[in-house]
Amino acid sequence: MDWLRQIPMGQYVDGSTGWMRRLDPRLKLAWSLLFLLTPVLAGPIWRLALVLVLLLLTLGSGLPVRLWWRSLMVLMLLAAAVGILSMLLPAVDPPAALALRPDDELPGAAAEGPAWDLVRLGPWRIGSFALGPLVIDRASALLGLRTSTLIFTVIHSVNLVLITTTPEDLVWALNWCLSPLQRLGLPMDRLGFQLLLALRFLPLVQEELQNLLRSLISRAVSLRRLGFKAAFGLVLAVGERLLANILLRAEQGAEALVARGGRVMGPDVFRLQRHPPARWLNLLAAVSLLLLLGLRGKYGEL
Repeated sequence: MDWLRQIPMGQYVDGSTGWMRRLDPRLKLAWSLLFLLTPVLAGPIWRLALVLVLLLLTLGSGLPVRLWWRSLMVLMLLAAAVGILSMLLPAVDPPAALALRPDDELPGAAAEGPAWDLVRLGPWRIGSFALGPLVIDRASALLGLRTSTLIFTVIHSVNLVLITTTPEDLVWALNWCLSPLQRLGLPMDRLGFQLLLALRFLPLVQEELQNLLRSLISRAVSLRRLGFKAAFGLVLAVGERLLANILLRAEQGAEALVARGGRVMGPDVFRLQRHPPARWLNLLAAVSLLLLLGLRGKYGEL
């Protein structure tokens, strides 16, 4: 019944195992930006290399396997499904049915070049329904590869950072990176405090959704027996109740903040050193980050 809690996507999980917990949060933020930004305008080799590096980091992170294997399997299935769908859908416009010029007008232009189709499936006919032909050409294969690898690297890299970094450390790292903007008059302490409240509010949303799903399961509600109209009305009612509960929790949090004076404090006040800093580990992470940036500039181009 608590399947949402068994897949900790985007939530910090306390623990003492794993070298990722001892990394500086600023380095974690830089590594996550590496996985987010370097796939842009990168070739397929670099994208596959990022997926391989991310898998190796996950396997060698020292984190409990039960902490990441469910989310990893779900994410791999999602990325594979989106990639296969992108491969099967046409990525370019179909060729014109009628020739715009006669064949004898440009001699030698009708010579056939290398085939663009990699795989051709079908067409199949199932009764009166025709399926296909399903064609995987070079453009659709590259599109599927880019889509699947981008989904995997973006979601899994951010998830690794969030489950090993407390919201206080993450907000402190962001505030440290954006501290030069404070000289321009921007209220960085207020923005960091608001971000910290937003990160603390996410588990409450998950808890409200879990309670609503638990209430439906305890009442043995069957959407198939209700029919389409009644089932759609039930889904709308559950969504309305979820929104009302979330707004109620937000109002209670605002009232608690006002009752305590409503003071805006910087991220340094809330940050706690849960794990001792590892200088050699941080140095190795920084050198590896610079090495990957150099490899991106040399081998990661299209």
